[in-house]
This record gives sequence, structure tokens and C-alpha cells, in this order.
Amino acid sequence: MPSFLKDLRDLRRRSKGSFKTSDTNGSSGNTSSNDGGSDDQPQVNQSSSTLNSFFDKQSPPTTLSSQKSRSSGHLPRLSNGTKTPPLTTDRPRLPSSHSQRYSLVGTNGQNGDMPKQIPATSPLAPRVVSVSDGSWASCTFAVGRHSVHQKVLLIYGEAADLQRPTDGTLNVVHHCDGFPQTQWPVCDSHWKALVHLQPGPNKLRLDFSSPKISSPNGQVQVHSSWININFLPLISSPPLQLCILVAKDSPETFDAVPDRIQKEGNGLDTAIRKFRMAAYLWQAFTAEQMNRNGFGRRCYRYEEEWQLGTLSWKDMSVGQMRNEAKIHVIRLNKTVKEIQDLDIAQQYGPAKKKGDLFSIASDAVRAYFAPRPGQPQYVSCLYLDAHWDKKVGTVRGHAALGGGDETIKLAIFGSHAMQSYPTHIEEVVPAFTDCTKTDTNYVANDCNESGSSWEAANIGIGAHLHETGHLLGCPHQESGVMLRDYVRLNRTFTSREPYSTRTKQQGIRLCMPKDECAWHRLDVLRFRFHPCFALPTDGAMNPDGSVHVWTVESGSALVTATTGIAWIELYPEGDDVCHHWIEYIDKSTGPAGTPRQITLTEKDLRERLPEEKRKRKLKLKIFSCGGGDHE
Repeated sequence: MPSFLKDLRDLRRRSKGSFKTSDTNGSSGNTSSNDGGSDDQPQVNQSSSTLNSFFDKQSPPTTLSSQKSRSSGHLPRLSNGTKTPPLTTDRPRLPSSHSQRYSLVGTNGQNGDMPKQIPATSPLAPRVVSVSDGSWASCTFAVGRHSVHQKVLLIYGEAADLQRPTDGTLNVVHHCDGFPQTQWPVCDSHWKALVHLQPGPNKLRLDFSSPKISSPNGQVQVHSSWININFLPLISSPPLQLCILVAKDSPETFDAVPDRIQKEGNGLDTAIRKFRMAAYLWQAFTAEQMNRNGFGRRCYRYEEEWQLGTLSWKDMSVGQMRNEAKIHVIRLNKTVKEIQDLDIAQQYGPAKKKGDLFSIASDAVRAYFAPRPGQPQYVSCLYLDAHWDKKVGTVRGHAALGGGDETIKLAIFGSHAMQSYPTHIEEVVPAFTDCTKTDTNYVANDCNESGSSWEAANIGIGAHLHETGHLLGCPHQESGVMLRDYVRLNRTFTSREPYSTRTKQQGIRLCMPKDECAWHRLDVLRFRFHPCFALPTDGAMNPDGSVHVWTVESGSALVTATTGIAWIELYPEGDDVCHHWIEYIDKSTGPAGTPRQITLTEKDLRERLPEEKRKRKLKLKIFSCGGGDHE
């Protein structure tokens, strides 16, 4: 037998363990895949596309020629000077149960070890207070309480030294440069930003710079930090559909001043881009509110389609395709004249058919989506042909209404404030700080609360969100979005507020969470158990969401619900909205921890009311975790 065959036979007989070596490689994520190391320290198998990513510059990748061979020391020396055939690269090992191939930076590994996180470059670097790497440690790759389920996420935080507040700029570098960089103002060392996420793990770099902070070489220094966010898109819950309603003979334009028309246009394509951006602001705002109320970033989703990206103006300039919210364009069987009839204009005092625009929209949406029994459609619509009539002093073709039946849940609004909406993410802060006076020769000053462009954006985007709240089941409340709190919507996305024509005062210098617009707690409770807000981890819900009440003895009643009793609203006589309620929700266990049966006594209920209301006639409304209620 030739000597080299004998050597190869001996080589094949060696156990796999004999190829192991104590030599380790110091570079993380840049080694070749033929690793024969122990399973006690599993490798993170990165694809080649991520080896030299923008964010992985902590240690340069080593070249193959510079790496020590892990197996050459075990090869026998061949006799007679015979050259050894070149060894082929070992086949990569299949991931074991201990593999961290799909683990995320910021999540727990299988062995309980936290992955190494990149430290900030200086104490002045941005600090995120709304989301942190530590908060992700309790979630898994699948779905966790702290997972993010919307494409555009609102984050906020601090930069520099809070004891010496300064202004500057925050630059957001997205994961693998998958979305154009965006810039956000830093005001008194506080900032807010909207970040665009890709499905899966996202490593974002936040760069803070300020000309007011000196550096040794006299140049503006950049202070960087990193944050890791996991985005899991949802497809198992019904979407909120977005529609633009267009008359059959429509010119397909919306109201705008000549300067705006020249700069960005006022056609249907522009309306689609603006409506889409407004919808992502709704979603970012709502998810943040759900999180502040202890329910994680639970939110509804939009139907999306592969199309030319519009969330960034840079996408449009280069023709970048993205998966973004679909805006359905529905052609009505009505003419512009019929849509703009004063007799159906909601804001026109003498109008006799103020609800007809809702009926027209409902019929069109029903014909377009053809909903099936038991599968309601949730649709928020915008009338493109709404028009400000200066002579009459009202907006034609506009109504702010929300509601629906068992098959169509609907909200409608006009396009009369659309010129003030941001078209792209880069325009969000400029839109909410634009003090340009409203020119009523061309556009409306809605409710006399839209005296400037940024205030018009508040009213348009916020009031439409209010009507969308109605379609999701929210009544009017004592505070919040459902009581016109949206006049402060700008504070959610900006750190400093400009002069307000509505209040005739300079806006607040620093917009903190306590100063912002909000969903009322009762709205949040409704959202928690709404089918549009469902998560895969919620589990199957009993289809019987009903609530039953029995009188068991004088002054007391027995309440039962198969899915659990979520909360009870108390309405003393004279209260049009709810000011008093009782919650039974356990945040840690969800519906599983809510009681299926409770006993209510009149004495206990009345003691929960203010002294001046205790002797009034009392009405209760009881809600189950299955979406049912009993009044």
C-alpha cells in the first residue's frame, strides 16, 4: 500500500476529539467556518454580508493567511518527502442546541450569558431612555413583551451633560445602512427621533455633535453610542386599511398654497405619500402610549406592498423599492359637485344631511373590500376632494366621523389640512415647527385652531387619529386624543415647541413626556383586547366574550365572564364620559390572571365615587377580555 494511503487511513481512524486544539481566535465573528472548538463556547455564525458591516469595526477581520492552522499540528509527517494533498475546508457544523446563530445582541443567550455590547465612545454620547438594551434581555427571538412590531419606532433620550444643557444634532445611522441616515435636533440635551427598522435584529448607531462642545483639535467632535432593537412584523391580526376616496370626475388635487404646489405638488401621488407618513406617525405614537401604560409596544398593523419607497426622500431620488403601507385609492360613483354639496358638509351649520359623507364612504368601502360575515374590515378614509370655500367659510366635502357596524369599522376625514403634513421622515420635525401663517385665501383654518402650518398639521393628523379611535371602539373621554388633546400632538415628535397662534403664547422650551398628547387609559384598555392589537403570544381566545350579571341578594350582583373580567366603568347620573373605573387586569399574566367571577356590592361601588356623586343614580358598563361588554 502506498505510504500516503496508509497515512490517510490512519488519519481517518482518528477520533473527532483528536482534532481539537486549545488555540483560540481572538476576533469575534470574523473567523472561518471550519471551527472545531468546544461546544462550551459556541460561535456566532455570521453570513459573509455581515462580516464587514458598518457597525462591526471594533476589530478588523483577520485574513485567512494570518490565522494559525487548527489541524496541521495533528497531521503525521509523510515519509520519503511525499507532498501532502491539500486539505479541503471542513464542512461547517450544524447549529447545536447551544448555538447562538439566531440570538440577538441585547437578548439572553441559551447559557444565560449576555452578548458583548459596544460601549459608547464618550460620556457625552446619546443615551436612549425610552428603549434600552437591557429591556430586551427578557425577550426571545420569536415574540417578547418588549418586542417592536411597527416599522417606524419613536425613541427619545438625552445627550451630553444634563447639568450643562446644550443644543446639537443627533444623526441616526440605520442597520447596515439599510435606510438613509436621518438627523434630529437636540434641545437642552434632550432629543426625539423616528427610526426605521428592518425585520429581525437592528443595530443602530446614534451620533451626537454640537458646535458648542469644544474638542482638543478645535473640530466638532462626534460622540457615538449603539442600540439594538428587534423588529418582528405581524401578519396574524387584521390590518387597519388606509384609503383615499376620489370622486369619479375628480381633478385629483387637494388644497394648498401656490408656493407648496410649486415645491411638492398637490396631486394624488403627493396625497398618498403624506397620508402614509401620517399613518406611520399614528402607529409610532400609539405603540409608545401602549408601552407607557405597561402593555409593551403592542399596536395595530397596516397592509403593506412592495413599492417605490416614500418614507425617505432619498429613496424617491434613487428609486429604492420598499415594503410600505398600502394606500387604497377608491373611486366613488359620486361627482365632485355631489361630494362638495353644502347640504352634506359637516361644518356647515344649515346642512341637513351631515352624515351622508359617512354613508357614501361606507358604501364605497363595502363594495371595494367585500367583507365577509365575521371578518370585519377596519378602514380609515380620507376624502381627497374636500375643499375650503372662503366665501361660505366652511370646508366642503369634509366630515370628521368614526364608527361602523359588524362588517365595516370606518373613519372619515378631509384633505383640507394635508399641505401641512410631512411627506417623509426627514420632514417630521420641520412640519411640526413650521410657523408659516395659514393663508385662508387657499386653505382652511380648521376650528380656528390652525393659524400656522404646524398647528394645522396637529389638527389634520390628530383629528383623523381621533376618528380612527372611534372605529377602534373608543368613545369620547375626559382627556387624551378622544377629547381633542391632539392639539399637542407635535410634542410627541419634537423636543421644542414654537409659538402658538391658538394660545397666543410661545411654546414650551422642552417637550417632556408629561407634556405630550396621550391616549386615555380607557382607550389603552380597549386596545389591549382589540383584535387589531393581538399578538401571536396572546394565545387562542374563547369566542364567547359575553358578560353575564345576576342579582344574588339585596344590594349585590354576581358578574361572570368566560374570558375574564377586564374592567368596569362607573357612570353616576350626569356624567357623559367616564371619570371612574375599576381595573382587574394583571399586567404580568394578562387575561389569564383576570377573574372569571366577581361579586359587586352597591356600597363598595358608591364608596369609589366622590362624595358629591354617591347619592346619584349609578350606571355600570362591564368589559370582558374577549371584547364583550354589558351595560
